[in-house]
Amino acid sequence: MTKTVKALFKHLRSSKNNLFKGSILLLLITGIASPKIILAQNSTQAYRVVNRSMHLDKKSDALHLNEVEGAGIAWIKNKTFTNGTIEFDVKGKDTLQSSFVGIAFNGLNDTTYQCIYFRPFNFLAADPVRKSHAVQYIAMPRHDWPTLRDNFPNQYEQPISTPPNPNEWFHVKIQVSEKQISVYVNGNKDAALTLKPLVNTWGKMIGYWAGNGSGGDWKNLKITSR
Repeated sequence: MTKTVKALFKHLRSSKNNLFKGSILLLLITGIASPKIILAQNSTQAYRVVNRSMHLDKKSDALHLNEVEGAGIAWIKNKTFTNGTIEFDVKGKDTLQSSFVGIAFNGLNDTTYQCIYFRPFNFLAADPVRKSHAVQYIAMPRHDWPTLRDNFPNQYEQPISTPPNPNEWFHVKIQVSEKQISVYVNGNKDAALTLKPLVNTWGKMIGYWAGNGSGGDWKNLKITSR
């Protein structure tokens, strides 16, 4: 219990003013019931980076991960996430098979997590098959994209109806519950991808994710836990 809450309880017990008591009770109820919102702190000490090197831009507060073979993650230290809403801005590039950018969550360890990521090089593709592979869900280590594409075609990856510029920043909102995950891009009211999670990892780690051979840039992460 915080010092502020303790002080409010003390005033509540000692006050004889019913109106004052009602105001304090409203503050307590609002504070307890409100979702927990966490803004990521951008400093090199705030992350534990796996299979990547990271750089923080002091002017834009953006985090950059370099291009390395295999997937890489910048786990956010001392931040946890189970269910709620994740929002962030991300930027990849329009280079075929070289840009896979997203976020890992419900992480149990460095290889067990759920992830939503994007393939910017497919956003504006003329080929409808490629275009349908714009946003992807995976649940590692058992449910990587090849397994999902072979066994559940078009169920865990979809096109984006109003695709962003593949070389520019775009905004992502992901709503996560035990029964459903929904992904929204650039404030669109319609989800680009909606699915039932394949696993419950029981993990709480969250971090920026880059796919095989991909780098990327991230900023403005906001975590609202419920």
